[in-house]
Amino acid sequence: MNNDFNQESGGNRNSGEPELVVGLDAGGTRTRAVLAAAADGRVLGEGSAGPGNALTVPLPRLTDHLAEAVAQAVPASARGRVAAVAGGFAGATGATEDDPGRLNALTALTAALRRVGIATGSIGISSDIEAAFASAPGAPADGLALVAGTGAVAMRITGRRCTATVDGDGWLLGDDGSGFWIGREAVRAALRMADGRGGATALAVTVGRALGLPGEVLPYGGSGAPEKSYEGAPDWSRARREAYRMRLLPAVMAEPPTRLARLAPLVAESAREKDPVAEAILVEAVARLTDTIRALEPRPGERVVATGGLLGPDGPLTAPLTAALRNHLGLTLDWVADGCGGAVALARLLV
Repeated sequence: MNNDFNQESGGNRNSGEPELVVGLDAGGTRTRAVLAAAADGRVLGEGSAGPGNALTVPLPRLTDHLAEAVAQAVPASARGRVAAVAGGFAGATGATEDDPGRLNALTALTAALRRVGIATGSIGISSDIEAAFASAPGAPADGLALVAGTGAVAMRITGRRCTATVDGDGWLLGDDGSGFWIGREAVRAALRMADGRGGATALAVTVGRALGLPGEVLPYGGSGAPEKSYEGAPDWSRARREAYRMRLLPAVMAEPPTRLARLAPLVAESAREKDPVAEAILVEAVARLTDTIRALEPRPGERVVATGGLLGPDGPLTAPLTAALRNHLGLTLDWVADGCGGAVALARLLV
C-alpha cells in the first residue's frame, strides 16, 4: 500500500476542504483502489486486495476485497470527503442496468463503502475494459479497446460504454491470439514434432521442461537447440518421442486450461532466437488480433487503447501489432497498464 495523504487532515464534504474520489480496478486476480483529488486527479493513496470479478467471486468475498482495498487507500480521516466512487469490474458492464455482473458489483461496492464509512451516493460501475479505455491520455469517450493477456477481447466504446464486442469467448471457443492461445499452440507444436507431423522446434524442449518432463525424454538431450530435422537426432528415437507424448499430455491436462498462458513467454524467447515455429506462432497471433479489431469496422485514424501483458512496453506482440494496425487498418495503438486511472477519471465525472 502507498498512501501520501495527510492523515492529520480531517473534515468532510461540507468542511470546505477539497473533495476526493476513489477509482477501483477489480480484475480476475486482484482489486486495486486509488484515492485521488477530485479537482485534478492527483493520486493520494492506493490499496489492493484479492480478486474482484463480479461474476465469479461470491458476493461476501467480493465485498471483503473491495472494503479492504478502499480502506487501505483512504485514511479514516478523509472518508467523509469522498464525493464519488467508480469501479471497473471484470465480469460486469455499465452498458445495461440489469447486467448480472453490474448488479453484483453495485451491491458489493455499496456494502463495502458502508462498511468503511464512505457515504457517497455517487457510485459508477463499468467493465474493467471500459475503465482501461478511459485510462488513455485525455480519458477518451469513444474508440476501440483491446485486451490481450491470458484472454483476448476487443470492444467498441461509445460514450464510455461498450456497444460492440468481438471475441472474449474464453479458452474453449475463442480468445484468439491471447496468451492462452499462444501457449496452446506451443504445446501443439511440441506434440506435432514428437509424433512426426511437424518440424523441429526448440519449443519441444522448453515446453517439456516447463511442464516438468524428465530430461531423458526430451529431444536433443534437452539442449533446446534443434537440428534441421529431428529424424536424424540419435538421442530422440521413436520410442523416446512416444514417451515424451505420453508424459506431456497428462501434465497439460492436470492444470486448468488457461494455465497454458504461462508458456507464451517461452514462445517469445524462442522467436527471438529465430526458431521458425515460434516465429510463425507469434505472426499468426498478431494476424488474429488484427482480425479481431477489423471485425469492429474501425475508421482510419481511430484510437485503439490496449492493455494486457502481451501488449505492454516489453510485450512480444506490441511492435508487430502496432505495425499491422497502422499498415492494414490505419489505426494507432495506445497502451495502458490497467484501469485505475480510467476509474479515477470516471469518478471525477460524477462529481
